[in-house]
Amino acid sequence: MRKPLIIALGAVLTGCSLMPGYQRPDLPVAAQWPQTAQPEGARKASATAWQPFFPDQKLQALITSALEHNRDMKIAAARVEEARALYGIARADRLPGIDAAASGQAARTPADLSPSGQTAIGHRYDAGLSLLSFELDFWGRVKSLNEAAQASYFASEEARRALRLSLISEVANAYFTLLELDERTGLAQETVQSREETRTMIARRRDVGLAGELDFLQADGALQSVRAELASLQRQQAAAVNALTLLAGEQPSGLPEGRLLTDQGIVADLAADLPAEVLLQRPDVLAAEKRLIAANASIGAARAAFLPRISLTAGLGTASSALSGLFGSGSESWNFQPALRLPLFDAGRSAANVDLAEARKVIAVAEYEKIIQQAFREVADLLAARTRLTEQLRAQEAAEKAQNERLRLAEARYQAGITSHLEVLDAERESFAARQATVQTRRAWLTAAAQLYKALGGS
Repeated sequence: MRKPLIIALGAVLTGCSLMPGYQRPDLPVAAQWPQTAQPEGARKASATAWQPFFPDQKLQALITSALEHNRDMKIAAARVEEARALYGIARADRLPGIDAAASGQAARTPADLSPSGQTAIGHRYDAGLSLLSFELDFWGRVKSLNEAAQASYFASEEARRALRLSLISEVANAYFTLLELDERTGLAQETVQSREETRTMIARRRDVGLAGELDFLQADGALQSVRAELASLQRQQAAAVNALTLLAGEQPSGLPEGRLLTDQGIVADLAADLPAEVLLQRPDVLAAEKRLIAANASIGAARAAFLPRISLTAGLGTASSALSGLFGSGSESWNFQPALRLPLFDAGRSAANVDLAEARKVIAVAEYEKIIQQAFREVADLLAARTRLTEQLRAQEAAEKAQNERLRLAEARYQAGITSHLEVLDAERESFAARQATVQTRRAWLTAAAQLYKALGGS
């Protein structure tokens, strides 16, 4: 009995409020970004619409299709409507419900049951307004349920915004991946054609005694290696098309002309303010906080179960034995039925419900802090990636240029008979790998830019 008494005493001392006061937990992350992160930038992601951030018109069309047709997005929108409806139901419980009703009744009483000893037929007609059972919310139980439903509704709305941002980023990433594979497949096809010509040339030189069998086998092996790489890239290319179609929600058709990876025109000059300012504006963090508020409000409703519940039922109308006299003088009728329900023994159900609500709040706090930490890491990683991938791409482009020049010189030396064909094959492999790596790095930079836009809470 100690716990109910403590709750009742607390209700009196706090003005009949049983819901704990909400206080946002302290951020379990550092006050500044790590030194490896570079937060400087010219634009705020929250003030930058996704259309100007992704200027490729084909990508814009794909994102628009995804926002309209993606099934996960449709589910999220329906979840919002579901939560809004539940909030409407909870809010309605705070107001009395009034019904208008009219009824008529006819009853035949047998002679042996009639006071007059004769068969009688009685009539009764009623019309009026009824106040349904309405709870006087002294302890804030209904208010707590209403606030929990409202917070859940807001959480679903923020979750929809988070999914929208994630979907924009995922479509961009899938599109960039497809562009990368298209470009790498084109490079592989060019290399296959070049190595087929080289193998044919060496075969002719072998036939006239200017090249040996070893040279021919080396050229043939290099050709088959690139053919295997081409087949792998084509497989990945088909999978990338299917992934983009799934995200878009339908088979894209009539899309405008797209841009190459090198012409995307994305400027990742997004600024990251202090962690407390950035993280608390992210929709996933806001959704987690709203779920925490809902869990906090549920504690108040659970505590109120220990205290008396007062409900009112009333009615006002007219009644008559004849329909013509239903609204005549003296036909008025009314009823008023207050009811008090005081829980005495429920085998610990109410106490267990309080424990359950408090445990769920602990879980909600931990989940909120976990999402904050994950968001901090995500932003820090992407801020560092933005800088390092820029440096990596610059170095990779220089390496590609050097390998292409090496290949040109190796081919010239081979044609002059100064070196063997093995040196040419080695230069070809290095040049092909460098060109592929440049495309991959460029795609990685674009992907990081898209993810940073999402991580900083783009609009």
